[in-house]
Amino acid sequence: MRDCSRLSRRAVLGLTAAALPLTAAVPASATTVVGGERLARGGVQVRGAGGLPKKLTARAWLVADGESGEVLASFNAHRRLAPASTLKMLFADTLLGKFPPTERYRVTDADLADVPLGSSLVGIKPGLTYTVDQLWQGVFLRSGNDAVHVLAHMNGGIDKTVAEMQARADDLQALDTHVVSPDGFDHKGQISSAYDLTLFARHGLKNDDFRRYCGTRTADFPAGGKKTFQIQNTDRLLTGAWGLHTYDGLIGVKNGYTSHAGNTFTGAATRGGRTLLVTVMHPATGSNAVYEQTAALLDWGFGQGRSAQAVGVLATPLSEGGANASPAPAHKAARAAAGAPGAASGGRPSTWRLLEGAAGTAALLGAGAWALRRRFRTAPAAEAAGEAAGESQGRERGERASRDTDESVAETAEPGGRHRR
Repeated sequence: MRDCSRLSRRAVLGLTAAALPLTAAVPASATTVVGGERLARGGVQVRGAGGLPKKLTARAWLVADGESGEVLASFNAHRRLAPASTLKMLFADTLLGKFPPTERYRVTDADLADVPLGSSLVGIKPGLTYTVDQLWQGVFLRSGNDAVHVLAHMNGGIDKTVAEMQARADDLQALDTHVVSPDGFDHKGQISSAYDLTLFARHGLKNDDFRRYCGTRTADFPAGGKKTFQIQNTDRLLTGAWGLHTYDGLIGVKNGYTSHAGNTFTGAATRGGRTLLVTVMHPATGSNAVYEQTAALLDWGFGQGRSAQAVGVLATPLSEGGANASPAPAHKAARAAAGAPGAASGGRPSTWRLLEGAAGTAALLGAGAWALRRRFRTAPAAEAAGEAAGESQGRERGERASRDTDESVAETAEPGGRHRR
């Protein structure tokens, strides 16, 4: 039985790998790695400028010009890592504008039933009515998974929203991203990269509402009746919380933290008419490290980085005339193995979704298994599979106990502006 189970899993994955070129809609002639070949390399990529900050402990980071899209410097730009709540930028890219800000919605128990245990919450209560504007404040300021799930249910449900988010990521050419849930919570297979998160931020900042929400420091949130309580943005470079100074010229954008993913942050700032985007993922230690390293990279970009020559570029969305590109070679096998968007609970790919559209194509099954065996004989594929396995270690255990707080200490908003820590 165990051998048969192994064979079944290999057959399904083989079918997925064989079908991927068809479902990904990437033409055979597309050989350019998205963003440029240099970004597919590991290690620091910079040209024509020195003076990069010395104490950068993040597993991946990227600095880009917000206007031109030129990547000025990067480190492991396409490394696939858990995004935590920075994935909410893609959620906003996908759903903002679908509902008028003044539209009112009465929340039900069902809207909140699938919010993962341990989630960051803004404090939405069933039975209360909220405007869409207030729900988006909950998403951006408090990174509230409860607000995300309410908006997702307004949009037709979690599965529909996840599918739309994946389609949006593909259009933006964020090919490292695999969406499992709309809130960024730790689920097996939910991954992105510094490159992709920067794409989400750049696209989002073109939207006036996105820009306004991510730059809002505080807001009054309904508590029932005529009562409200104040919520504060968890972006410490924006508010100066937790012993940090506010960053001069900061626009936003979004931070994230879970106990398994660590800290992630994408920040944007404007100085002297120039806008820079910086993404930092998973610094080694310290809850402030992600902000400190973002600030250091922004300082570099506004200073010595002015002389930097581009090592890559942020891709233009396909819907805006962008040219098709391919995922970084080291991640092709991992992307195939990640499965279909909207994976089953716990992040396991749904077998029926993997087989969807494959009825009557038994020949692909044998071809897929052969391709899988051949792929695993090659070193690049072995490295990609090993990296994907390494990134998911620890997230499979105790997933429901994961803390998704956007802070090193859990904070849940309560009426009156108090917080439980």
